Amino acid sequence: MEARGVHLRNLRNLTPEELEAKAKELKKDLFNLRFQLVSGRIESPANIQRTRREIARIKTILGQKAVEKGTVRT
Repeated sequence: MEARGVHLRNLRNLTPEELEAKAKELKKDLFNLRFQLVSGRIESPANIQRTRREIARIKTILGQKAVEKGTVRT
C-alpha cells in the first residue's frame, strides 16, 4: 500500500504535459499487451489490468488538476 501512495505522489508532482505523455506511452503499452494476448504470447495477463488502471489514475489526476486550475476539459 505504501508503494502506491509514493507512486501517486510522484504522479501528482508531474506537469499535465508530462502526465499526457505518460498516458500516451501507457496506451501504446496497452496496445502491445492486447496484441500479445491475442497471439497467445503474453507473460502475465494481469499487466493489462495494471496498465488500464494506471491510465485511469493519470486521467483522474489530469481532471483534478484541470478543476483546480479552473479549466475543465471535455
